[in-house]
Amino acid sequence: MATRKTSTPNDETAKPSTKVSAPESAIPQSEPTPTENVTFTVALPVDVHTAPDHEVAVAITDVAINPEFLDHPETSTQSIAIVAEQVLTIPEVPNTDPVIPPLPESDQVYSRRSRAPGEVSAVPEPAGMLTAERLIDQRKKKRRPAPEGFLQELLYKATFHVVNVGDSYRVRERKALDARIGKPFEGSTRFVPVLTRKGGVGKTTISTLLGMALADVREDRVIAIDANPDRGTLVERVERQTRGTVRDVVGRASSIQTFSEFQTLISRDETRLHVLASDSEPTVMEAFDEYDYNAVANVAERFYSLVITDCGTGIVHSVMRATLQRADSVVIVSGGSVDEAKLASETLTWLETNGYADLVKNAVVALNTATHGTNLVKLEEIEAHFKSRVREIVRVPYDAALATGSIIRFNELQPLTRNAARELAALVVDGLPERRSV
Repeated sequence: MATRKTSTPNDETAKPSTKVSAPESAIPQSEPTPTENVTFTVALPVDVHTAPDHEVAVAITDVAINPEFLDHPETSTQSIAIVAEQVLTIPEVPNTDPVIPPLPESDQVYSRRSRAPGEVSAVPEPAGMLTAERLIDQRKKKRRPAPEGFLQELLYKATFHVVNVGDSYRVRERKALDARIGKPFEGSTRFVPVLTRKGGVGKTTISTLLGMALADVREDRVIAIDANPDRGTLVERVERQTRGTVRDVVGRASSIQTFSEFQTLISRDETRLHVLASDSEPTVMEAFDEYDYNAVANVAERFYSLVITDCGTGIVHSVMRATLQRADSVVIVSGGSVDEAKLASETLTWLETNGYADLVKNAVVALNTATHGTNLVKLEEIEAHFKSRVREIVRVPYDAALATGSIIRFNELQPLTRNAARELAALVVDGLPERRSV
C-alpha cells in the first residue's frame, strides 16, 4: 500500500506558493503562532487510469485560425425614397337634418271618417285599408243560427228571420247528446268489451247498436271486433263486404302497414261502423285465444280510436283475460227475466273477485227488454239492483227490426230504440278517460 505524506506550509518539503503581502503598516503585528506537523495516510489504487488516445485534449495553439474570418466588413446602408403620386381626400359630409316631406293634402289622407259607407276615395287606397272592422258586418255576425223545430222554424220564416226563439227542447237534447258522444280523445285507443255469462240475451245486438251510435256521431274511426272463441254472428248485423276474419288479421299482422291494407278485411255500414268478423271456418281446429286477440288488438289500435269487443258467451275463456286487461270500461248485458238478471249480477261479482273492481264501478248495464218474460218482471227492481253496483243502466226497448236477428239499419229503427242506443253510447263515452299517454 502506498502512503502519501501531507504537511503544513511550515514543512521544509512543502512546495513554494505565491503569496501577496499587504504593507506592514496595514497588518497589525502579533506574536508568531507555533505550528505542528500532521501526517495523513491515504490508500491509492495500484493501477492509474490513463486517458485513451481519442480523448486527449488538443491545445488551442495547435488549431490553425484564418485571420480573414475575424475581419468584419463595415455595414453599408442604402436609402429608398417613397413618393406618393396621388393622395385621396375624403370630402366632409355636411351635417344636415333629414328632409321630411310635407303632409298630403286633406283629400289625400287615407281616412274614412269623413266618408260615407261605400263612398269611393279620391286617391287609390292601399291594401292595409281592407281591415276586418271595415268589411265584416257586425250585425250579421251576432245573428243566431236558424232554429230547429216545427214551430220555431215557422216563426223564424214568418218574421223574415227577425224573431229567433232558438231550438226546440228535443233538438237541444239531441245536440247535447251528440256533444257527449263526440267528445274527442287524446292518446291511445280506448277498448270497451261487451260481455255476459249467458247467451241469448242480445249481447251481439247491443254491441252493434253501441258501435253504430258511436260511429254515427264521432269524427274518428270506430270498429267492432267479434272476439267469440267459437263462431260469432256480429258481421251478420251489417252488410258483409269481405270474407276477411280475425284469423286473417292474425296471419297478416306483421305485414299490415297501412289502413288501406287493413280495410280489405273489414265490413262497414251506413253509419261508418267497421266490423271485423270472427273465424267462421268449421274445419279450423284451434279456437280463437288470447294471443290471437292481442295480435288483432295491436293492429286495430293503430287505426282506430274506439274498439268495441263482442266477447263470447262466458267469462272464463282465455280471450276474456286479454280483453279485460285492455278494457277502459265494460258493458254488461242483462235480459229482463229473473235468471238473466241474476247471471248478469254474478258477472259483476266475478269481476270484483278477480281484480276488476274498478271496471265494475265504471260499468254500464244494458237491460234488454226484448227477451221472453220481460212483461212479467218488475224491471224497476232490476234497475234498482244494478244501480247499487254500477255507474249507470240503460233500458233497451223491444224493436221488431232487432228481433229478426239479421242486418240492422240504424236509421230505420224506432226512435225509442235509437235514443236508447245513443244514450248508451253517451254513458260509455262519459266513463272513458279523455286524456291518456300513448
